[in-house]
Amino acid sequence: MTQERATPVLPSQAAWAMLLALVSGFALSNAYRTVAAILATPLSAELGLSPQALGIFAGSFHLLFGAMQLFMGIAIDLWGVRRTVLTAAPLAIAGAAISAAAPSYGMLLIGQALIGVGCSPAFLACTVFISRYFPAQKFAAVSGVAMTVGTLGMLFTGTPLAWLVQNTSWRMSFVVLAVMSAISWVWIWLRVREPSAPSTSAADARGAPRESIGEAIRRFGTLFTIPHTWGIVALGFITYAAFISLRGLWLGPLMVERYQFSLVQSGNIALVLSLVALCGPMFFGRIDPGPQKRRHWMIACTLIYAALFASIALVHNAWLNMAAALGIGFVSGFLILQYADVRSSYPTALTGRAMSVFTMGMFLGIAAMQWFTGLVASMALARGVEVFGPVMGSIAALLVLAALAFRVLPQPTPAVAAQ
Repeated sequence: MTQERATPVLPSQAAWAMLLALVSGFALSNAYRTVAAILATPLSAELGLSPQALGIFAGSFHLLFGAMQLFMGIAIDLWGVRRTVLTAAPLAIAGAAISAAAPSYGMLLIGQALIGVGCSPAFLACTVFISRYFPAQKFAAVSGVAMTVGTLGMLFTGTPLAWLVQNTSWRMSFVVLAVMSAISWVWIWLRVREPSAPSTSAADARGAPRESIGEAIRRFGTLFTIPHTWGIVALGFITYAAFISLRGLWLGPLMVERYQFSLVQSGNIALVLSLVALCGPMFFGRIDPGPQKRRHWMIACTLIYAALFASIALVHNAWLNMAAALGIGFVSGFLILQYADVRSSYPTALTGRAMSVFTMGMFLGIAAMQWFTGLVASMALARGVEVFGPVMGSIAALLVLAALAFRVLPQPTPAVAAQ
């Protein structure tokens, strides 16, 4: 993503067909990153895991997913979307198989790490494909549709996964996901065909040598010399992490332990939350106010987000907590505005790299937040305090701090974005 490409325009129907195949991989990555919400209780029972250990389990996927974004961005730039995804995805299949057979917590973490690496190009591949083969003015709307369809992967980790685990075991969930991942790999292999070689660029047309991997890595560093990068990364580090920490880790334990819901009942709530979360990206993609007002909307959404988490921390009522969770799922869709903000905040030649850095920060943020909230829960448990108030309160506080950082750190200027 270091150079602007002169790529042919794909016919609309072909572009959408290829994007749908790529989104299948993103949908599965959503399933993998949210299994912990349902598996937390049976894993704790079988392996004797503490809340902190559960946080590390849930975060290990995101740690590797986030850490690999830089390298996957370079791979997509040098070798293309199709080749990068098809090379990485088998690691997710292997990781799911290892997780299904894991005899110990350590092997389970190894499986999660492999899944994280295998899924790491999934969403980046979709955003890069959209930026290359769809009109620029449709980026937010098309990305919103892609994110909405990709969120379907969370539906599996609601009622269906809860029923599967309750009637078989938590291991069977990884068997099913491994099979689904293999089907997605075949679909992408058959369907996705990029219309030009990934190295095709204006520089290549002039006879310039193709950028090396070392040069690509060094040029990523230039993003951090641009002052407004820090505010973008600070907000991205927290916002999506807040939703995934609720949906992917704490929602099931909250319903089971605070309100004595069954595993299937908590799965039903997770399913409804996932359905609501489907609507958010498409809604925010459609009403994107444009660069002049977008950042004000993003700060407002972050503060609303924080208030909803604070309500779960302070109010012990099952119906109100469920309503707040559904609100969080819908508001989380404003992530699509953050991607549109990244696109409009950098010169064209830096857009792809900026998306890679933002996505890396976003998923490293999930790993950090799941580790941090696991630590908060363990500390609360050690003091005889109900864990969910401190966990949800800490997420709310982090969201407020992220909104403040985004507001006070340097802002992009029209001149920078227009370069």
